[in-house]
Amino acid sequence: MADTFPINIWINEERLDKLQKAGLADIAIEMLAGLKVLPVPNTEKQKDEVLKLFPMAKFDSATTKSIELLPRAVKDQIFDLVVKKKSLEVMDEFITAQKK
Repeated sequence: MADTFPINIWINEERLDKLQKAGLADIAIEMLAGLKVLPVPNTEKQKDEVLKLFPMAKFDSATTKSIELLPRAVKDQIFDLVVKKKSLEVMDEFITAQKK
């Protein structure tokens, strides 16, 4: 299986409620002391596109192998797309929308 590079979106009560209504609450992973995170996967190509679109973002190659430092508004858009599509496989659509 190809490597995936997640964008980790922290899940608060409001987001958990939305995930539950979409039938996706079980895909959130417990991370720290009961806090949950939604790992939205990216291929290497998607990772490179996200880093190009959002220059303030960084890729943590040392520890988490995840895309970090995205603005909250960007993560909110990704989260909303996950809920709308009821799937974690949303990055192609998200990237395409950002390029318009």
